[in-house]
Amino acid sequence: METPGNLFVVAAPSGAGKSSLVKALLELDSHLALSVSHTTRAPRGQEQHGREYWFVDEPEFRAMVARGEFFEWAQVHGKLYGTSRKAIEERLNHGEDVVLEIDWQGAQQIQRLFPQTVTIFILPPSWDELEQRLKRRGEDKPEVIRTRMANAREEVAHAREFDFVIINALFETALFDLKTVVHSQRLKYAAQRRNKSAVFAALNIG
Repeated sequence: METPGNLFVVAAPSGAGKSSLVKALLELDSHLALSVSHTTRAPRGQEQHGREYWFVDEPEFRAMVARGEFFEWAQVHGKLYGTSRKAIEERLNHGEDVVLEIDWQGAQQIQRLFPQTVTIFILPPSWDELEQRLKRRGEDKPEVIRTRMANAREEVAHAREFDFVIINALFETALFDLKTVVHSQRLKYAAQRRNKSAVFAALNIG
């Protein structure tokens, strides 16, 4: 499936700063839209239904899976997460660039369906720093943090499967790197040909 819009997938272990980086990127780039995923987990902090996630119960989520409504879905930390197929396809077909925050399993599923997807993995600078970030959030009990750290080791092992890897040691540097990846993708020949098809046709190049 070729579309005028570009699809960016950003994955990372919990606590690596993925959501903060994507949020900052969206504030800087008006041509980039965030796809809001569905999840069965409860809202955290100031999260709102329809803004960070669509919060649904498990029976509703399973029904959506059965109807084929998800581009991809996966179980992460015991909760279900999924990306709406219709929402993604509509935006890409209208020439919008879309960014997804998902886990490595979802990234693999989407790449199989949509090979031109640009995948980006966010790494923490060290295991100690990742653990401290999880503790500073103040949202999880010690046993939950231990589980997240154990899962993070498995998740990080999949970083080699991504197109780009960004180390989030200093937030400003990582954000610059993320912006660079997005801008570079837009200038690739195939992306320009899809997005600026009228120019390529006028110049008689394909």
